[in-house]
Amino acid sequence: MGSGARAAGATACLAVAPLLLLLLLLARGAEGVGLWLPPPGAGSGQLGAAPNRYLTREEHWMSQTLDHFSPTDHRQFKLRYYEFLDYHRAPNGPVFLYICGEASCSGISNNYLAVIAKKFGAALVSPEHRYYGKSSPFDSLTTENLRFLSSKQALFDLAVFRQYYQEKLNAKYNRTGADNPWFVFGGSYAGALSAWFRLKFPHLTCGSLASSGVVLAVYNFTDFDKQIGESAGPECKAALQETTRLVDGQLQAGSNSVKQQFGAATLGNDGDFLYLLADAAAIAFQYGNPDALCSPLVEAKKNGTDLVEAFAHYVNKYYIGTFGASVASYDQQYLKNTTPAESSSRLWWYQVCSEVSFFQVAPKNDSIRSAKLDTRYHLDLCRNVFGEGVYPDVSMTNLYYGGTGIAGSKIVFANGSQDPWRHASKQKSSKEMPSYLIECSNCGHCSDLSGCPQAPSNIEGDSSKCSPPEALNKVRKQIVDHIDLWLSECQEQGHGSETSQGSRWSISTY
Repeated sequence: MGSGARAAGATACLAVAPLLLLLLLLARGAEGVGLWLPPPGAGSGQLGAAPNRYLTREEHWMSQTLDHFSPTDHRQFKLRYYEFLDYHRAPNGPVFLYICGEASCSGISNNYLAVIAKKFGAALVSPEHRYYGKSSPFDSLTTENLRFLSSKQALFDLAVFRQYYQEKLNAKYNRTGADNPWFVFGGSYAGALSAWFRLKFPHLTCGSLASSGVVLAVYNFTDFDKQIGESAGPECKAALQETTRLVDGQLQAGSNSVKQQFGAATLGNDGDFLYLLADAAAIAFQYGNPDALCSPLVEAKKNGTDLVEAFAHYVNKYYIGTFGASVASYDQQYLKNTTPAESSSRLWWYQVCSEVSFFQVAPKNDSIRSAKLDTRYHLDLCRNVFGEGVYPDVSMTNLYYGGTGIAGSKIVFANGSQDPWRHASKQKSSKEMPSYLIECSNCGHCSDLSGCPQAPSNIEGDSSKCSPPEALNKVRKQIVDHIDLWLSECQEQGHGSETSQGSRWSISTY
């Protein structure tokens, strides 16, 4: 969903955001993954620097219904999507639907899903989330025009797309009424959509993978900050807390020089500035690069050198430099921009403020982030940016989907042990819904798809830099085994007609 950064957000995983690093990726235009928040799941900056990052960036379009819940509203808009058929064992091989989340969708990423698709002879298709990127129904994204932006509408978009693309495949292969086996994937907020799609439309997919899937809407998400402290360890946590106290003290004294150190003098609202700093710290753990943050801070604390200066160097070099974060996107005035090309962070904040919340407030005790980042800050932001009447109905969201008590089947949940978003995901296995925790020192948001670390991105979701790699590879094998089993069960029920190894779909060993 977006980012540790203001984004869950879910994309954003780096496809992906706190508010969900979700917003983070959103604001940066990354294909996310990042709830998120990024955005939690992200294409900008260094994230897209690696060659062959995409399998394809060729755009395709379909007409999509604006309001799936009104039988009398026949308005439509153009929805962008991508397809990659190089691995497809035509005509009966499976179709893997990769859900783009809370950010512009720039293509089909060359992450670990590409490895799985090749293994199973699958076609890869990826529709863009409504409103984001080029799939905006309106030229102006006023609060009134955002009323059709919700997870519920997005799920129906996916269902309509699934049927549309199946008919397109049938026409391509001169078939009538055939139905390939489909499997759905997503990370962060898109991971939640993947789980919810299987829950709401079980007849349209053989199963789903919810990578860091934030299925539990949370009003005051204090566990996010608590996990940052746990992932940081005692020394780094103490250094971060002291840095926060020093910054708070300088702001209290009325000094603007501290903002200048971070290149953030334009952020007039102290809360917006403090959110930038909180996200900058969280991103290191969310996306699997804790040493980039902790090593210089711990060293500065031991040597008695300026902690704020050391943290500012990290923020400017890594968070803004390598990761591609934008200071301007933290300004509430920026979030009021209603131009589609400039509004990805506004869009995710609307979903936060109207549906899932994930308010990353400071815990009352032992917090990493400033105590000024409280519930009131978030509610004031929602009111300032969107006006009166926009409020996150968390109870209704969890009642509709079930939260972590989701009553679905054939859904795999995977979370990284260092990822603060995992506390909004399903972490305990239940019947037909296995949940796996990838335990390593740099396993963060959507590591099962993206590898370690995630910035800059790793081709094919390389696991070699995970510490240790075996932790990720073990979970990946379990995920592949479930996909293999559930696709074979689909085949037995009449979806597709080809297998390669007995009753199983996988065309190569793990």
